[in-house]
Amino acid sequence: MSQGAHASGLAPLGPAEASPSAPRLLIVDDIAENRAILTRRFQRRGFHVTEADGGREALRLAGEQQFDAVLLDVMMPDIDGIGVLRRLRQSHTLASLPIIMVTAKIQSTDIVEALELGANDYVTKPVDFPVALARVNAQVERKRAEEAAQSANQVLRETLESKVEERTRDLVRVNQDLTKEISQRQRSEDRIRYLAHHDALTGLGNRVLFHEQLTEALARLAGTPETLALLFLDLDGFKSVNDTLGHAIGDALLRQVADRLRDALEGQGAIARLGGDEFAVLHLAKEHPGSAAALAERLIGLFGEPFSIDGRELLIGTSCGIAVAPGDTADAGELLKMADLAMYRAKAAGRGNYRFFEPGMDAHVQARRAIEVEMRGALVQNAFKLFYQPLVNLATNRLTGFEALLRWNHPERGAIPPAEFIPVAEETGLIAPLGAWALREACAEAATWPGNIRVAVNLSPIQFRNRDLVSIVVNALASSGLAPDRLELEVTESVLLETSDQTYDLLRQLRALGVRISLDDFGTGYSSLGYLKNFQFDKIKIDRSFVRGLDSDASGRIIVRAIAGLGLSFGMTTTAEGVETEDQLKAVRIEGCDEVQGYFFSAPCPSHEVQALIARFSQGADHRVPRLACDERLVPDTGDRSDIGRSDRIIALAFERSPDGRAAAPLVLSGARRGGGRG
Repeated sequence: MSQGAHASGLAPLGPAEASPSAPRLLIVDDIAENRAILTRRFQRRGFHVTEADGGREALRLAGEQQFDAVLLDVMMPDIDGIGVLRRLRQSHTLASLPIIMVTAKIQSTDIVEALELGANDYVTKPVDFPVALARVNAQVERKRAEEAAQSANQVLRETLESKVEERTRDLVRVNQDLTKEISQRQRSEDRIRYLAHHDALTGLGNRVLFHEQLTEALARLAGTPETLALLFLDLDGFKSVNDTLGHAIGDALLRQVADRLRDALEGQGAIARLGGDEFAVLHLAKEHPGSAAALAERLIGLFGEPFSIDGRELLIGTSCGIAVAPGDTADAGELLKMADLAMYRAKAAGRGNYRFFEPGMDAHVQARRAIEVEMRGALVQNAFKLFYQPLVNLATNRLTGFEALLRWNHPERGAIPPAEFIPVAEETGLIAPLGAWALREACAEAATWPGNIRVAVNLSPIQFRNRDLVSIVVNALASSGLAPDRLELEVTESVLLETSDQTYDLLRQLRALGVRISLDDFGTGYSSLGYLKNFQFDKIKIDRSFVRGLDSDASGRIIVRAIAGLGLSFGMTTTAEGVETEDQLKAVRIEGCDEVQGYFFSAPCPSHEVQALIARFSQGADHRVPRLACDERLVPDTGDRSDIGRSDRIIALAFERSPDGRAAAPLVLSGARRGGGRG
């Protein structure tokens, strides 16, 4: 146990009584928390630790007890570390009492003054414990080695006349011990230097070393025809691996990524892990940008191949930003920033891409940051709104539900397309509170509709990683009073790509509530039949890209027919999205779809128009259904009908006419999709 029960009044910390031979360390710091942290960590390494809460206490303890080393803070209120050092050196030599200064000022005058006054070494705040431990061990080992030498010399002097041979043996032994101690100290110092410039997990260079290498490479470029490309790599999907499989798997994945980079570069150029899942590569060549682009394509291809870890095959990917010197800049910091900006543009373009830096990218990033800030304010101010698009059953021509679609009408910029704010929300984590709000709002609105009308709400893959998702759904249902079977949750194939036990467990828990589960955008991703085998979905939704050309594209008809057949075989409803014309409606009906959704019936409408829409649909064949005037100001005409990631074009509610020209009953679709509005 440490001598924590000293005049400072601090209780001892750490494990039981230390070994009598344990190194004795005096930690001097006026901040109790700093002392406590260092005490615990050194005690775990076998040190006998004594604390002093100021300079006066340190001087008293040093006069009363013997210590192998002192860890002395520079900035203290009563007597600062420099003053304590000056007084201790009056009675203790560098060898008899090693003193290591702790300062927050790198290369400051305090450090220089301390070394001139006899400090053995220093560490900087915040204290990097492995570095501090190595430096303390080095000093303790040096002190004990010198003490051992002195002791041996004393024995030699006392026994010189009678034990000449024994003295010689002792001297040889001591010299060997000294050699070992010096070698060990050298290894410790080498390790400290290595850790200061390398990533401990992967063994690659770290940001510090990479910046030095980049600066040196740029200096060598001057006056030569060569150019240098900096490739900034960010892993796609790494956070999902960490969140679902744990940090141990994530660390193993990062080590394999580093190995692939080494193999790909074959010693040509520098590689670094800049932090997290970010890596950088220096590529020197005369033929830029072609050479850099070829390397980026090769790395993207390598990272797209599966990684095998503990019997699992993991699929990730990478996005790459490229900046070229001297064309873009000859400054190391600016070049790194430009490559970073280009990487974010590549990621925004769909991931698994690379982009060269362009001057306008900085403005683009600033705009995205502005959207993030404004989104946080809009969420607090309740500025987001839900619009609803109807779904129609093809067999009964009746309205069976609505899909809830998120909209944001900015007070100054007007309607902001979901394509701009949804990706930002997913990247920043704002999708979690935003999605929870949308779920509560949609359930509350649907509770006011007739009991046979459902509401569909989309779940982002980010939301699906939330372990509290089931509780969020339960609370939304409970607070609204909506029956669980009137809520339909839509997930995309990206949620299922990880195929983790947690994913399917969440789906089963949601199904156990009585909630309906739909697989959205089927046919656009991997479309693995394993998804349908592993979980019984209530509905699969055929992406609008297959519906768009049904009147002229034979392959599109074949795909729609095949998906409809799958739905029939698995007992699932099939919904065709993006139906905008009568020909498309007839085609999906012929190919066997159960439901449709799209602008042929209605564009997404604000909540206050939903009841009128329900009433008009329920009037039947003898009632003319007027054109529905949705709020066009909230959704500008961009020609894009999708929901999340795209804005909607407002059109009128369409209806069929009887041969005599009178209005017939409107055709009604049933279904929902992520973000809605798939016309």
